[in-house]
Amino acid sequence: MFFVFGPSGQMYRGGPENLSQISPVRRVQRPQALHTRALDVPGEPVPAFPTPPHPATSDAATAPAVVNLRMQDAVSAYAQTGQGPQVARQPLTKVSDVMTTGALSVQPEARVNDAWQTLAEHKVAQAPVVDTLGRVIGLLLRADMAPLDLLPEPGAVKQAIDLARRPVSEVMVSPVPTVAPDTELRRVAAVLLDTGLPGLPVTDEAGVLSGFISRTDILRAVAADPPLDLWSGPAVSL
Repeated sequence: MFFVFGPSGQMYRGGPENLSQISPVRRVQRPQALHTRALDVPGEPVPAFPTPPHPATSDAATAPAVVNLRMQDAVSAYAQTGQGPQVARQPLTKVSDVMTTGALSVQPEARVNDAWQTLAEHKVAQAPVVDTLGRVIGLLLRADMAPLDLLPEPGAVKQAIDLARRPVSEVMVSPVPTVAPDTELRRVAAVLLDTGLPGLPVTDEAGVLSGFISRTDILRAVAADPPLDLWSGPAVSL
């Protein structure tokens, strides 16, 4: 399920096929990638494979190695029995499987330069704009906070400062599509391609923010295990 929210509230509720009929939902020309969370395994790098030993010249030379390998296998098998049956991991198919919870958000009355600093500190390129009740009313993109008119010409520094002090509500994308957590990922992928947005806020039917799903989230799922499964279940029209 998809929605469209703006400052006046919900403007659309339905499938992705009619989102394009909401004329104010513009296509973004400069989508930015979203770095939503740290790497899944931030530990030490994977060590290189050791150089295999030279072939042994006799069975006596290889016997200790074979015994050691068998002992390691036995110890590993014994350890696994203590962990109980392993639950099979399922393919990722819905927004809730890959979305980022606790997504950064900004207020519409915040100044552009303050919002820019906040996004830079969190190393993200966009953030949902929410009202005092936590309802999404827009999407702020860092690319939209630094148009050419913010680069001052000689003698125009004061004007550039005034522009940087504009409220977020004047530069945010609004109205903005949002998506429900139980929506199929392939529908989200189609909407991202159609709108050019770098991601969508995840909300309930009232527009209350619960997370964010970005292109990076989907690409990370493609490369992860368990695999992303965009094609499970019956075929649906996009």
